Amino acid sequence: MKIVCFGDSVTRGVSCANGRLRILRNHYPAQLQALLGERATVVNAGVFNDNSRKMAARMEADVLSHQPDCVVIGVGGNDCDFRWAEVAERPDADHEPVVPLAEYLKHLTNMLTTLRTRGIVPLLLNLIPLQPVRYYHTISEKHGTAIAHWIARCGGIHYWHSQYNRALQELAEALEVRWVNVRSAFKRSGPLDELLSDDGIHPTEIGYTVLSRAVHAALQQLSQAPGALSRAH
Repeated sequence: MKIVCFGDSVTRGVSCANGRLRILRNHYPAQLQALLGERATVVNAGVFNDNSRKMAARMEADVLSHQPDCVVIGVGGNDCDFRWAEVAERPDADHEPVVPLAEYLKHLTNMLTTLRTRGIVPLLLNLIPLQPVRYYHTISEKHGTAIAHWIARCGGIHYWHSQYNRALQELAEALEVRWVNVRSAFKRSGPLDELLSDDGIHPTEIGYTVLSRAVHAALQQLSQAPGALSRAH
């Protein structure tokens, strides 16, 4: 069985310590490979700072070319983020997320439909939670405290993060696509300060363990469903 993990920097394995981003070797696709052993080959198709618009554009080259049996999709954290430099310059203005919600859902629908058309099983991850205090500290250090005014008015990334997560889950249920509740898995697994790194959005190695185990459990359930992963057997 071949599995492609398709997503953004969380899939790639980025973490943050002492103000610096780095890629962990023991990221979630690597841990998933260890859990699956020789039963599967896991491909990491995560790209830093990716969103649904960019992922849709690279899907053929980075996913379909591998002819996978299953694709695990994790996307949304960058879609619902904001252009914080613009927010800092105009904190009284209205600002849209990087990829507006309707466009995000369109790209997600197209990706899921393409996979199913090719006979590939999609597995969708919902959004991991944020540690908002750390996140806003990180962006305010970079862009200044003017963003605090806009955040107080509009709820900022935390509000939009929840909106996109809810929409993702509703879309998965409407399309009858299996999804993994990694958000709940994180919240059940201990303090977010231990699971999320200094920037409040990328996991620590412990957080990646939580993520990989949640995906592994979902894949086990899929393998037991009649015909779900028939191409792999």
